[in-house]
Amino acid sequence: MHTYHSGNSGVVAYNIGPNFIIVQFKGGDRYLYNYVTPGRKHVDAMKKLASRNEGLSTYISQHVKDHYAAKLGHAA
Repeated sequence: MHTYHSGNSGVVAYNIGPNFIIVQFKGGDRYLYNYVTPGRKHVDAMKKLASRNEGLSTYISQHVKDHYAAKLGHAA
């Protein structure tokens, strides 16, 4: 996982793959977003924001909400 450096964000880390992004939130929960759910457009936007360390949490709360492919549980 890559550390997400964006002030007071709810996101703390992320991992990018060819057709997915895994996002870890402050509480430790990790979520998988992929080209199926919520779709390529959103995943590509999330990848871009993650790599910029800018606006990922806001994007998820405004556009993706609870449309994730899987909840991966708590990070170790």
